[in-house]
This record gives sequence, structure tokens and C-alpha cells, in this order.
Amino acid sequence: MQVGFFLATITSATTLLLLTSPATATSPAPTRPAVPADAAALLAFQARADLSSTLGFSPRTASLFCKWRGVDCVGGRVFRFVLENFHLGGYFAAHTLTNLDQLRVLSLQNNSLTGSIPDLSPLLNLKTLFLDHNRFNGSFPPSLSTLHRIRTIDLSYNYLAGEIPAWLTGLDRLYSLRLDRNFFNGSIPPLNQTGLQIFNVSGNDLSGPIPLTPTLLDFGVDSFSGNPYLCGEIIGKECHPGAPFFKPSLPASELSPPPAGSLGQNAQVRGVEFTSPSPRSNHKREASVIGFVVGLFFLLGLTVFLAVALKRKMSSNRRKTLTPEIAADSAAAENAAALIRIEEENELEEKVKKVQGMKAGKSGNLVFCAGEAHLYTMDQLMTASAEMLGRGTMGTTYKAVLENRLIVTVKRLDASKTAGTNREMLERQLESIGGLRHPNLVPLRAYLLAQDERLLIYDYQPNGSLFSLIHGSKSTRAKPLHWTSCLKLAEDVAQGLSYIHQAWRLVHGNVKSSNVLLGSDFEACLTDYALTAVAAPTTMEDDINTIGYKAPEIRKTNQNPTPKSDVYSFGVLLLELLTGKLPSKHPYLMPDELLNWVRSTREENGGEDDNSLVMLVEVAIACSMASPEQRPTMWQVLKMIQEIKESVFVEDSESEPPNGNLI
Repeated sequence: MQVGFFLATITSATTLLLLTSPATATSPAPTRPAVPADAAALLAFQARADLSSTLGFSPRTASLFCKWRGVDCVGGRVFRFVLENFHLGGYFAAHTLTNLDQLRVLSLQNNSLTGSIPDLSPLLNLKTLFLDHNRFNGSFPPSLSTLHRIRTIDLSYNYLAGEIPAWLTGLDRLYSLRLDRNFFNGSIPPLNQTGLQIFNVSGNDLSGPIPLTPTLLDFGVDSFSGNPYLCGEIIGKECHPGAPFFKPSLPASELSPPPAGSLGQNAQVRGVEFTSPSPRSNHKREASVIGFVVGLFFLLGLTVFLAVALKRKMSSNRRKTLTPEIAADSAAAENAAALIRIEEENELEEKVKKVQGMKAGKSGNLVFCAGEAHLYTMDQLMTASAEMLGRGTMGTTYKAVLENRLIVTVKRLDASKTAGTNREMLERQLESIGGLRHPNLVPLRAYLLAQDERLLIYDYQPNGSLFSLIHGSKSTRAKPLHWTSCLKLAEDVAQGLSYIHQAWRLVHGNVKSSNVLLGSDFEACLTDYALTAVAAPTTMEDDINTIGYKAPEIRKTNQNPTPKSDVYSFGVLLLELLTGKLPSKHPYLMPDELLNWVRSTREENGGEDDNSLVMLVEVAIACSMASPEQRPTMWQVLKMIQEIKESVFVEDSESEPPNGNLI
């Protein structure tokens, strides 16, 4: 910014002198406009990275740099620079893109950039960094330690070596860290950032026990595979003291990237050394082999005919006599060659599958539900500004703000929860869910099913959850809801559940206050509906509050949820609305005692009482019967609530409720 201002000042001064000089008054010399600082940074990057001149950046169009390929600006400054799949074959030079001090997103993935990663410390505003699928070498860039706003780091599929730095634990905002398919060695740092949702260090040369931090315990074996010297509880491999028996195929100091244009065969193989023996082989193993060969030679010596035939064959071919040790080494080399071919084939197959899965996830396998407009692409979704809203039974939910200012909610399903469901079944279920449209359901707009990612995209609901409304936040204590507000919210939820049960013959399966969101008019909208149908019951972990919503018939068994178990959950939710108490605080009372408990609870919290409150409690009691056969259907529950509304809520149905409630 200062450079651009300085150049512009010089240009203005020069123009003023020319206009006031008699010698040049009639024929002023042409002046070249100053190149903006951000444009100069992009041109400098192109000069060293774009050896084929495919980008087309030019000083002549420097004033329009915000319209160049991959460039997005805000206020005339570059905040996003994305060049993917451009076959850039040069290198990422220092003091080029690092001059873009307002840069938030930098993606150079799927190119052929070589050399080391430059000092990125000037990019203090950087949040997202994709340098994967290139040919970068050297160590983990130490400059990333200064980028305290960074959330996403992807250095996968490169030729980086050395240790993974321990200072990564200090990047508190880290959301995604992918270092897979490199040559990193040493141990894994004890990462424990609560926001870390994507993590992969597979296909390296890491060793030692995996730290048992709560964050790392959330990730499966796939995040650590391809590191034969790792051990620990997470991957189910016992740790033994002492050095590993097998050694890495190459020490980190000897690793170097292949020449430009070469895939580098050695880089395709990880793990145990299957090359032919060398002078550096383990002496104990060598002695064992020699002993075995000597014994074999003794047995062969007993068969004179075979020995004579062997000598004649060697003599006729005029070859030097092979010692038993060399013969054994040759056999070992043949076996090693066969093993390495198998390893290469398996490794190549694994890589192809992973790359195919990645491409499917990032290119266009974002499936929009029937009738939905394609308002964004997968790339736009993955580079959106994201904020974690919370973790639930089925996965983690985020608020994503896209470039076009569209706000969506993205639910990242926990792969372990749907591990037993094949892709076809999951697709059919999501197609059914995507067809549901009701004012009291949060609509599913699109979804992604890739090898490593399962994402659901819903409308964003601006007013939070019913849980927050009832119980307040950490900083504020919620006031008791007026019973008319409880009536209105109960009717909304009953409308949504009745529609799911009757119109589509589906089951919500996870009714609770945190799965009821409040729309723009504070209408109650159900979310996370019908997802338990594709989750194994044994994977549905419940805390002390969640289990209180579950009907007795499915609480201690692996039975799938039913419409009647949804009715039970609704009854618990209705009591939570009326009392402001979590399900874990609900006492086990007889029906005639329950009404007195609800009344006393509301009186303690300053809530009003009304005769109609009795009818609402009776609805909750009917829904919460222990036997499923004794519970009403959701359609019958809706009719009960509507009758209560019609009897007492005639003139005031459109007015604002007392106590300043917004509902």
C-alpha cells in the first residue's frame, strides 16, 4: 500500500512539473500510471510460478487486477487468491504473494510448484491455506507459527520432510490440518484444539505413540494410516520400548523431489524397506541368513549328483562359481522385487481411490435436492467463512457465509455414525429427507457424499435453538416462557412431527430442544430429522440430558426409533417448555403429582399460571406414557393442542405475549 502511494505521488509531481515547464507546455511527455501494490505482487508471483504464461496477468491491465483469474477483492485489496489446476510449474517465490497483507484465502492446490514454501509471516490475516498436490520440498514452514488467525492448513501430497512442529498446538483457531502423503518423521504433537475437525497425517514416516488428547481421540484410524511405526490406543497397536525392527526406506536427509515432469516412483512407496540387501543391512539379520544358507548347503552337499550337475551347468555357462551367500541374496532379491511390486500396486490403488474421492468431493458432486436452485458450488462452499455452531449426536454443525453473502448451515456427519450404511441406502434416505418441505422443518437443500466427507446443507436459522431460548446462555439467564408461548412453540413442533409421520412415513428419531431451531419469525423448526435411520443404534451416544428424551422401549435396547418414540420425546420436550428444566431434572412422578410439580416450578421462576396450563400438562402426560400403545399418535397430539388454542387463544393469538417475550 505504501509503495503504491509513493509511486502515485512521484507520478503526480512529475506531471505537475511538465505542465508548468515552458519547454514542454506544447508537447508533454507521456507518463505511465503507477502499478497498484497488490497488482505488483501478483505480477511478481506470475513471473516465477507461471512458466507457461497461462495466467495472462499484464502490467497494461494492472488497474483491473481485481478481475484477473483467481482474484477476489474487497475495497480494492486482494482478500482471496485461488489458482487451482493451472499446471503452474515454477516456484512460489518469496516477497510476492506475501505482500498481499489483506489476504484471507490462498489456494494453489493441484499444480506442480517446486522448491520450499516461502516465509508467509507477513500474511497476518490469512485464514485458509491450500498448497496441497504440488511438489514443495523442505521442512514444515515455520512462518505459520505467527499466523494466529489461520484455520485451515493443507500441505498434503507434497515432498515435505522433517518433524511436525510442536508449536502447532498453539494455533487455537485451527479447524483443518492435512499433512498426509509427505515424508514427515518424528512424533505427532499433542494437538488438543477443540475446533479441530479435519486432521490427517497418513502416509508419512511418523513414529512413536499417538498422544491421547480428547481432540485426537475423535479421529479414526484412517487419519494415521501408512505410518508403520506409530502405535497407541487410537490405532489399536501396542507400543513397545526400543527402536522398531524395520527402518524407513530412506532417511529424511536423503529425500529430494523428483525432476520436473516426473512422478517420482520412490515417492509412491511408503513403509518397510523391500529393496535388495545392502552393506547397511542389519548384521543380525545377515548372520541369520548366512547360517540358514550354510545349513542348506550342507544338505545339498549330501546329494552328490545335484552338486555335480550344478557345477557342470555353471561350467558350461562359463560363470563364476556362486557362493551360497550370494545365491541366497539373489533369491532374497527376487522375493523382495515381488513384494515391492505388490506394495506398489496396493499403494497406487489406495492413492487412486483417495484422489478420486477427493475430486468427487471438490468438483461437483454436491447434490442439490429436487427443485433446488444451484446457488453455489462445492469449491465456494469449502472456501466460505465458517463458524462452528456446536457438536451433536450425528456430527458437527457450522455456519458458512459464502461469497454471495448467502448464509447456510453445514452439518458434517461423523463417519463413524454412518459407517454401517452403504452409499446407496444413504442416498435414498437423503433424497427422501430432501423432499420434505414444511414451514416447521428446516429444509435440506443439498448434500455431499464423498469418500472422506458427508455434508448436509440446510437453511440457516438466525435466532438460535429452542434450548438456548429455554435455558439461556452462559452470560444470560432465560426468563420463564409464558404458557401461551409454550402453546405456540408446541403447536409448531407438533405440526412438523405430524407431517414427517403422516405425509412421508418417516421418523425423526432425535427430538430434543437443541434440534428445534427458531426461524426469522421465531417459528419453531425441526432439524436433524430422519437421520437416525442411517445410523447404527449402538453408535448413538447419549449424555445425561439427551437420554431423558428417549422412550423406555429404545433406551436400553438397540431398537430403532418409531413414531411412538417420537411422541414420547415430544412429551418430554413439552414439560421442558413448561418448567424450564432439563430432562435430567424431571422427577419420576405419578400423573396426578406431575401437575403440582409443574405449577410449583413455574411459581418458583415467576411464571404465570392458567387453567389451560392443566390441559397442556395432560397432553405431556399422555405422550409420556410408558407403554407405546397407550400414547396417542402425533396427529392426535396436534389436534389436542389446536383445541386448547381454539378454546382460550382467540383474540390474543396475534398479539405480543406478556413479559416481553419475542415469541
